[in-house]
Amino acid sequence: MSQEREEGLTRRQAIVAGIAGAATIAALPGALGSAAEPSADEHQKPSVPGRLPVVFLPHGGGPWPFVDVGMGKAEFDELASYLRSIRALPKSPPWALLVISAHWEEPVPTVMTAERPPMFYDYYGFPPESYTLQWPASGAPELAARVQELLGGAGFQTATNAKRGFDHGTFVPLKLTYPDAEVPTIQLSLKLGLDPEEHLAMGRALAPLRDEGVFILGSGMTYHNMRGFRDPSAGAVSEAFDAWLRETMALPSNERDARLAAWASAPAARLAHPREEHLLPLMVVAGAAGADRGTTAYNGAVWGKRLSAYHFG
Repeated sequence: MSQEREEGLTRRQAIVAGIAGAATIAALPGALGSAAEPSADEHQKPSVPGRLPVVFLPHGGGPWPFVDVGMGKAEFDELASYLRSIRALPKSPPWALLVISAHWEEPVPTVMTAERPPMFYDYYGFPPESYTLQWPASGAPELAARVQELLGGAGFQTATNAKRGFDHGTFVPLKLTYPDAEVPTIQLSLKLGLDPEEHLAMGRALAPLRDEGVFILGSGMTYHNMRGFRDPSAGAVSEAFDAWLRETMALPSNERDARLAAWASAPAARLAHPREEHLLPLMVVAGAAGADRGTTAYNGAVWGKRLSAYHFG
């Protein structure tokens, strides 16, 4: 579920207003199915994949890397460069991507099952070419079934959606990371209620996928206050909350997860996230990280507000 409008403010308006604010501030192998040999039509899975990392990335706003929407160049070039670099992170190529996007919420965790997921342009007010962008990755119904199996084993009810398309939390950053869309990809929804402990538990349940050739990516933002993007004074809010997150991600897993579960008590938390859907993908990623400590892989300014990306493993 996209939160493109908040109290009458569109994302387009926020982006344009944020520019002025920024200027002011900155001047598997056998585990997915039976032991039978895969058919020639099935996706090729690595025989010995090794454990893959997990990543939380900031996806920016709207179709920003591909359409001229009048935004500042330098800070967005830095974010685009980081997103391109993610491809080199796994030591062995993943056979599939599992993306938890901030832009999809359902009553229970829901996976897309289409063989060829369509595009879902869940943004508003951008130039016409924004609605012709393509990222034609294939789906991975067998991975969707495995995700349901793992979540079900952890006590979660789940659902499927055969019509859901890639929203911009997925296709915008991954069009930079995997421009040829060659890796099968599915999305997993957030769970309505946005309970941080539930999303940490979802991630823990999904951790075995890391040993099955699946690259787990959480796509959100470490700062997401649409009104704050146009307020130069909100830069201090983003800095305070981001500093807390960076410290938290580097802690041992039990301390990290306890702090994430109580994230709303962090400095400036509710000013940085009036609604937490853009933070919840980080909870899933942290849960899947297990004992791995996080590292800050990107720390930059977007619209004058501090954003970070985190890698585990």
